[in-house]
Amino acid sequence: MVSLVHSIYHWVMAFFGNIFFGFPSRRLFVVGVTGTKGKSTVLELMAEILRRANKKIAMSSSVYFQINDKKELNLTNNTMPGRFFIQKFLRRAVKAGCQYALIEVTSQGVIQFRHKFIDWDAAVFLNLMPEHIEAHGSFEKYREAKIRFFRSLANSKKPKKYFFINEDDSNQHFFVEATRSIPAKEIVFFSRGRFIQEELGGRYNLNSEEGRQRIGDWLLADFNLENAAAAVSFARSQNIDGQIILDTLNNFSGLPGRFEFIQKSPFLAVIDYAHTPDSLEKVYQALKSMIKAKHSSHSIICVLGSAGGGRDKWKRPVMGEIAAEYCQTIILTNEDPYDENPEIILDEIELGFSSIQNSTLRQRSGLMVSRVEPSKFKIRNIYKIIDRQEAIKKAVSLAKKGDAVIVTGKGSEPWIHLARGQRIPWSERRALEKALQEINL
Repeated sequence: MVSLVHSIYHWVMAFFGNIFFGFPSRRLFVVGVTGTKGKSTVLELMAEILRRANKKIAMSSSVYFQINDKKELNLTNNTMPGRFFIQKFLRRAVKAGCQYALIEVTSQGVIQFRHKFIDWDAAVFLNLMPEHIEAHGSFEKYREAKIRFFRSLANSKKPKKYFFINEDDSNQHFFVEATRSIPAKEIVFFSRGRFIQEELGGRYNLNSEEGRQRIGDWLLADFNLENAAAAVSFARSQNIDGQIILDTLNNFSGLPGRFEFIQKSPFLAVIDYAHTPDSLEKVYQALKSMIKAKHSSHSIICVLGSAGGGRDKWKRPVMGEIAAEYCQTIILTNEDPYDENPEIILDEIELGFSSIQNSTLRQRSGLMVSRVEPSKFKIRNIYKIIDRQEAIKKAVSLAKKGDAVIVTGKGSEPWIHLARGQRIPWSERRALEKALQEINL
């Protein structure tokens, strides 16, 4: 009964918000990007391409709210805010003369009807991995929330709908099926392989050091090739000049806290928002390929935690297992404990280091990867340091020339969340910079 009341409330809010703000989406080209990871980066890259093409844009993501050149951090602690926020944002975009509105669409936002009564032009599906399982009840229900967004374009009053679908993802057919009853549509498939061949292959030799240097740090990560493929596919559908697209790829610096290099020499120091098993593994894989290309003896030193508050507890030992596979030194630390005991969270991550667990952890999580044999584990040192600043300092102090220090989980988030609604200001970038300065004194 309570759930029904909440659903009616959110539906009514979306309905009246659209009316109150004058149906603003009808005067914009509105794009929604959904998936488990990469949404904010894709939106930022799409926005940059459009800006270089002299288009006026508005963007709403987990990192920024932006209307033309005015950009502000998203401090709402909500990727897709409710209570009329999106309709009001679209109205502001119309008044500012924007042509495009780019919106990050979340599964929880869909459940609360925050996508409703928006006349969408395009929907982008990036990928799907297990996340928010406690909130949705199962991976299938989580996926269904994402699919509902695609289906909702049937209600849009726009004459033609565009769907951009990642053909590398095993869930792609669910999203294709969701578009079947929608007339006047164009489905565009994108993939990492096609992007490398068509956009990069003819210009850069990615197997050479010179080629890797020319494309920039952000594209050295395999997962960002997927993000770039999505953004470029959209840009080409809008007939954006190829040189503008290429210039954007060459000059794009990525988002704060997303595979962000704080230092490159004498060792790499990187921060990343990775907080799911799949995204964590992809970050470690990218770093491994970068440092091993120079010397096989170089090490990865990771600072790792996991959010509390009952959020996706299943992933804690899985992330521990992944860290044990790729990292030679692991420093477990506090992330966002909320009302949980931080030491218990770290103990649950550490379960992934146990050879007893290794045969089942990833299969239970739904990740389609082979299990890691204990003999493949590379761990030499494990530390538990609750204080996150001290944990980062310890990681930096252990690094040698050619190594990589990677701090994951927070990215650009401005707070660490504690019990009883308390929070303390935090900057992952400043914390790592401070540690580097102290070590170099």
